[in-house]
Amino acid sequence: MTQKASFLTALAFTMTAASAAFAETELTVYTAVEAEDLARYAETFNQSHPDIKINWVRDSTGIITAKLLAERDNPQADVVWGLAATSLLLLKSEGMLEAYAPAGVDQLDPKFVDGDSPPSWVGMDAWVASVCYNTVEAEKLGLTPPASWKDLTDPQYAGHVIMPNPNSSGTGFLDVSSWLQMFGEEEGWKFMDALHENIARYTHSGSKPCKLAAAGEIPIGISFAFRGAKSKAAGAPLEIIVPSEGVGWDMEATAIVAGTANLEAAQTLVDFTVTKEANEMYNTGYAVVAYPGVAKPVEHFPEGLLDAMIDNDFEFAANNRAAILKEWQSRYDGKSEAK
Repeated sequence: MTQKASFLTALAFTMTAASAAFAETELTVYTAVEAEDLARYAETFNQSHPDIKINWVRDSTGIITAKLLAERDNPQADVVWGLAATSLLLLKSEGMLEAYAPAGVDQLDPKFVDGDSPPSWVGMDAWVASVCYNTVEAEKLGLTPPASWKDLTDPQYAGHVIMPNPNSSGTGFLDVSSWLQMFGEEEGWKFMDALHENIARYTHSGSKPCKLAAAGEIPIGISFAFRGAKSKAAGAPLEIIVPSEGVGWDMEATAIVAGTANLEAAQTLVDFTVTKEANEMYNTGYAVVAYPGVAKPVEHFPEGLLDAMIDNDFEFAANNRAAILKEWQSRYDGKSEAK
């Protein structure tokens, strides 16, 4: 073999080896995104980045947040793609996030981006609290539809309401933190004491109360609006109620975990998460997304919901998270489902 041929062979081998090494880049991605959406997210990303494999670790918001905190000194995740902003604010305060400004982040609505420069996290979409009310089951029981959160404390609803446990569910936590903001601390806990009397049980999933209401297993499920719209579109006899006092909300967001050994691939993924294409993908599952002008109307999404979204104090929710959850657990955990 000539010297030139040997050089070309060696070069080809080096390029092939490098390509194979990059093709084998794998990212461990923690998420609380609905399980049914994960394959679609990975497939859409891999259309433009087939050389990065996503290994999902999926659970409810509270469990993923607790897992990340437990792994603080030995991080296992490379990226968090789809976790409540309140959780990411907590992780940021613990120094657990790698600040990074993804390409195109300036195109997003500023309220979906961490205020620091570079940001520690970027938002994707928002989910908004609502009440899923099964009209058929409610009529059988002689119930009248509630118009407000406080209506749910009426004795007629005793044993007919399910809501998420805030220790495991991001939806449950946004409910509790928003009630404390809307009603004040003393009145907020007083409201939850009265609501607890009517609760059949607390689930460990934010979507489950609405799914159970849609299936007719319970007449009233405190959940989030898009889940209700999705179930109603599938034929469930649901009314999606927007309580008159206003509704809590949170945003799903993305961040790089500090210390990742796959920083370049992690940045590539986060770059993708802020694109218009990614936001169009989010809009399939969420009515409110971070990229202005992308969101299309969602069938059966309740009128007035966006106007009812409270001026959510994310810093309050994040800074008081541990104390709120401890107090909630001491008062109400006896009705929680077994894990």
